[in-house]
Amino acid sequence: MSELNTIANTALDMVGAAVRLQEVIHHTPLQYNANLSRKYQCSVYLKREDLQIVRSYKLRGAYNMMSQLHPAQLEKGVVCASAGNHAQGFAYSCKKLQVKGVVFMPIPSPQQKVSQTKMFGDGWVEVKLVGDTFDDTAIAAKEYTLQNGMTFIPPFDHPSIVEGQGTVGVEILNDIHELTQQPIDYIFIPVGGGGLSAGVGKYFKQHSPHTKIIGLEPEGAPSMLTAIQQGHPVELEQIDKFVDGAAVKRIGDYTFSICKEVIDEMRLVPEGKICTSILQMYNEEAIVVEPAGAMSVAILDEYANEIKGKNIVCIVSGGNNDIDRMQEIKERSLIYEGLKHYFLIAFAQRPGALKEFVNKVLGPEDDITRFEYMQKHNKEAGPALVGLELKTKEAYEVLLQNMKHYHINYTEINKNDNIYGYLI
Repeated sequence: MSELNTIANTALDMVGAAVRLQEVIHHTPLQYNANLSRKYQCSVYLKREDLQIVRSYKLRGAYNMMSQLHPAQLEKGVVCASAGNHAQGFAYSCKKLQVKGVVFMPIPSPQQKVSQTKMFGDGWVEVKLVGDTFDDTAIAAKEYTLQNGMTFIPPFDHPSIVEGQGTVGVEILNDIHELTQQPIDYIFIPVGGGGLSAGVGKYFKQHSPHTKIIGLEPEGAPSMLTAIQQGHPVELEQIDKFVDGAAVKRIGDYTFSICKEVIDEMRLVPEGKICTSILQMYNEEAIVVEPAGAMSVAILDEYANEIKGKNIVCIVSGGNNDIDRMQEIKERSLIYEGLKHYFLIAFAQRPGALKEFVNKVLGPEDDITRFEYMQKHNKEAGPALVGLELKTKEAYEVLLQNMKHYHINYTEINKNDNIYGYLI
């Protein structure tokens, strides 16, 4: 029997994994959220994996797999490839088990993530920066593993990883009975490589089969949805890496084999909508959540009618959000909400042209947030890059009408333009 078939037929024991993890992880809270419950007229419970020791659920799978390795394997050491949460869960596991670990990360990885990985490893891990992309890094990590007779700890595509992530589901079903006597009607699960959705989904199908399982991917990285549509995993040519905790080019073979059976619906969440939810959760709930962790809350608007009067669980999968990204998050949110727009405007090269634009075209609450202009001599018009922030969506139509009325020559920049990537 091939290794793949052996893996596919491996029985999963989430309860046993929960016992192994008991002294290592935090049993994160399942919290009733009054604001979201009021907004959607239902009972919303948040599974707070952002409060995990390494601020994500990834520790569960990494430790569960490593703790089951033979002592001879542990003695030779372990390897992983990751630019984020898996690296930190792996590093913490190395420290707890006192095992030498090597973490491969892409060269452009933010220094904050490198520092966090080293901190959680506490001297037990070595970080190697290799390659420009995760794919380059993963290839180098696997080659290093073979050359040194070590064991590779994958981020999602292995039974022990899925088993560990599935303990999130064990805790949810144990804890819900302390909060309500009613069953869970919907559970919303972020999907990256598929480890969390496979583990939690399989456990729920066994112990709460009536619960509707909704898998969520970022709009710019629909690897699971594409795999389900085509009947097998496929590698996407290009993805938007913004939701770094859930943006993968190819779903796992093993995780797909489970997810296709246990996920009832796959939905895509726009990156801009995710950003709006990140800001709302911070401002209204004082919860710091990373983009992947915000998807389960961001999607609720799409299910508003279905979930009225129901019991809902949203898995907040992680809180590793770099503060340096907040300006980009705000920008993406404003653009998604229709409150931020960029234009290339050809101003007539005459005195008073800009003043006329400000006084007559812009509304009283419209704000210029970016203006780049270069005067060109012997030309009738000079181009300017103009960024505008509006107070309401309705102000956008008024703005366009004013530009047309005053014969402003403009081109709006949207996310399909190359220059958009420079701006955002």
